[in-house]
This record gives sequence, C-alpha cells and structure tokens, in this order.
Amino acid sequence: MTKFISLCCSLALVLGLTACSQEKAPEPTTTQAVQQAPGPGTAAAPAAAPVTGKVLETMDASGYTYLNVQTEAGDMWIAVNQTKVEVGEEIAFIDGMVMQNFFSKTLDRTFPEIVFSSGLVGKGTAAPGMPPAQTTGEGQASFSQALSSEGTAAPTAPGMTGGSQKAVVPFAEIKVEKAPGENSYTVEEIFSKAAELNGQTVVVKGKIMKVSPRIMGRNWIHIQDGTGNPADNTHDLVITTDIETEADMDIITMEGVLTANKDFGSGYSYKVIIEEAKLKQ
Repeated sequence: MTKFISLCCSLALVLGLTACSQEKAPEPTTTQAVQQAPGPGTAAAPAAAPVTGKVLETMDASGYTYLNVQTEAGDMWIAVNQTKVEVGEEIAFIDGMVMQNFFSKTLDRTFPEIVFSSGLVGKGTAAPGMPPAQTTGEGQASFSQALSSEGTAAPTAPGMTGGSQKAVVPFAEIKVEKAPGENSYTVEEIFSKAAELNGQTVVVKGKIMKVSPRIMGRNWIHIQDGTGNPADNTHDLVITTDIETEADMDIITMEGVLTANKDFGSGYSYKVIIEEAKLKQ
C-alpha cells in the first residue's frame, strides 16, 4: 500500500512538472513594453534660415569681405571671411554676431550696425539652412579675431540686462516730465514693473538719444527721461516702430506693447522693450 501511494505521488509530480513546462510565459502588458522600450532621441532644433539679399557694395579688408546687402528687412552691412562677391549678386548669409558703431581701422570707416556672419551659402562656407558646425566658443573666437584685426576690443558676453550691453546709450543728465494718463510710466517704472506689464500697452515719454533705422524691418529708438539706474542699464529704453523719425524730433511720447525678457538672438537681449509703437500726440 505504501509503495502504491508513493507511486501515485511520483506520477502526480511528473504530470505537474510537465504541465508547467508547457505553459507559455505571460505576454508583457502594453505598459511594460513602453517602460522597457528606449525613449526616442530629442530632435535637434531646426537651423535658422539664411538671410537673402542683393549686394549693393563690397570691399575687402584685413581678411574679411564687407558687404552692404539689400534684404527684405532693409539694407544691412555684413562681414564674412574674405570671399569673392560681385555687386548685384544675389547672396544668402548665415546670421551672426552683431556690433554697433564698429570702426574699421583699415577702411577708416564706422559702420553703425554690422553683422559678423559665419558664412555665405554656396560659397563653400555654409549649406542652405545649415549654419557651420561651430560651438559658441569658436564663433566668439572668430568674431574676436575679426575685431582684433581691426584694432577693436571684443565686447563681453551679454547677459539679460536692462538693454543689450552692446547697444545701450550712456546716461544723460536730463529731466523729462512723465506723460499723463493711467497707462503712462517713466522709464524707471517700465523696468521695475516689466513683469506685471508684460504684454500690455503702455505710454512713455522721453528724449530721443539714438535711432537705428531699418533693422529687421523696423526702426529702433533709444529714449531716456532722466530716471533709472545707469549701473544696471535701466535708464535707457528701446522702442521699435515703423514711424520715421525727423531731424526736429527731440522729446516724443510713444504708445506700444511692453515685452519683458525679449531675446532677438545674436547677443541682443532685453529685460524690457516697447514694440509696435506709435507716436502719441
């Protein structure tokens, strides 16, 4: 009897093991499959499109070619590594570092605004839509070399300041009365309240200190009213507009949309800027 019981137990054990070995492993759930699958790589941001235009002037100096280019946004000067370019030629160039009031010792000429481009498309320097594979350090080094060849010191890397460090106008000892109205502010108030006024229409009155015309399809006006702190560049307010300034304009009142922490690229960033401004009578 004992042997019979042992035989039955052994047979049951064998059948149980056989059944287990024939069972399929459980299918992973959809959630498990997703968790185990490697995540997709982050897609690279699309490269900025080149700027196109017609060459109006060209000149070579210190290993660079200076070009006056007629673009949809207006005429602008650019500098690239010395390249053979003809007047009237249609070109496309890659955006680069921007500098105002750049003095070329070799040409004995001051350029109010010039872009140090990293290359021309189709001239062996860049492919359409694909800026040269440069790191920021390499680009800054090339830019610094260009300035060094002209005897000019390279500007320090700009941070998010009151106005772009390369464009800010020095403080002037003036006093302009604040414009009347509920949405009117002094220059100092615009900077101090930039976050809460972001996206709102404001009115500001000030003295024209500088005008940079036809850049990116707009005119850039710097105004001051005597308020603000020159130590942190909150005395100089930049306004963009499509109005044309006249020689007899001095004190103006402008109404436009306040934008906080605006970054145009190429080293130009602003804690606050007034955009789409109109002259207010």
